[in-house]
Amino acid sequence: MKRSIIKSTGRYVPDRHVTNHELTERMDTSNEWIVQRTGIEARYWVKEGEDVGASDLGCEASKIALERAGWSPDDLDLIVFATMTPDVNVPGSGAFLQDKLGAKGVPALDIRQQCTGFLHGLEICDAYIRSEKAEKILLVGAEFQSRYLEVTTANRDTAVIFADGAGAACIEAKETDSNIGIIASILHADGKHSQALRVGLPARKSGHPISQTVIDNQEHFPFMDGKTVFKLAVTRLPKVTEELLNKAGMQLEEIDMFLPHQANLRINEAFRDRMQIPQEKMYNNIQRYGNTTAATIPIAFDEMIEQNLVKSGDTIMFIGLGAGLTWGGVIYKMV
Repeated sequence: MKRSIIKSTGRYVPDRHVTNHELTERMDTSNEWIVQRTGIEARYWVKEGEDVGASDLGCEASKIALERAGWSPDDLDLIVFATMTPDVNVPGSGAFLQDKLGAKGVPALDIRQQCTGFLHGLEICDAYIRSEKAEKILLVGAEFQSRYLEVTTANRDTAVIFADGAGAACIEAKETDSNIGIIASILHADGKHSQALRVGLPARKSGHPISQTVIDNQEHFPFMDGKTVFKLAVTRLPKVTEELLNKAGMQLEEIDMFLPHQANLRINEAFRDRMQIPQEKMYNNIQRYGNTTAATIPIAFDEMIEQNLVKSGDTIMFIGLGAGLTWGGVIYKMV
């Protein structure tokens, strides 16, 4: 049986390190206010005026993952690029990444599932491998979100949260009867909550997509109904956890580590408390990176491997919820 194995990972963040104290100089906020509501202490943003896109951040993370896997770009059968902040609207950033890596002729697929982008990417990669359409896949989650942020008091709810960065994983097919690799995945969507977290550009209204009305209404900046997102997260995440465990035929105690999407530390702690997960079994790094959306899970997973927090035979649950509304999870067993 073909199994999907994460052979290697890589991460990359831009050089500009932005602390909460720096933000207090640009808006009416405080380090205490930000930490209390989000858990974030610092984040990384692309330097202002720097000519880069999500594909550039993804390229740096991909080079690290490819080197660790011992692969060349020509070895790839597919590139899957998860982002909600593409370099341009058309074409997809996966095509830019393919060119920057020199992966000539390799198909590149973009997916736009925002905070659950990497989870969707894992399921897509698993489907390609199980159907024997691909043997070696590069999965990337990358975001350049700081360019969409207005760092003002009026927009501080979003300005303090979102950040830039990229994570990559080399996913390989392995012929084995062992229950390893991607064990189970479940994904959901509920469009009736689509207004809870959104960016209005490109506008769907008739006429020019960047109209004065769009600008006056600040549709070009992210909007988030934080209370609604929080309530949805603390109810949907426990439920999908139970679904995942049932699908995999496992008990909660059999999961060695939980890696949630890094949207808000309060959400993750509420989820942990509700599920009665031991603190040492959950990994969070939002304190240092902020919310890098599609990149949060691969960045955190790369850190976990680097810090020897997971080992061969360990079972990990990746889980998340975000704009769409989309939510879901993946159970993965380390080789």
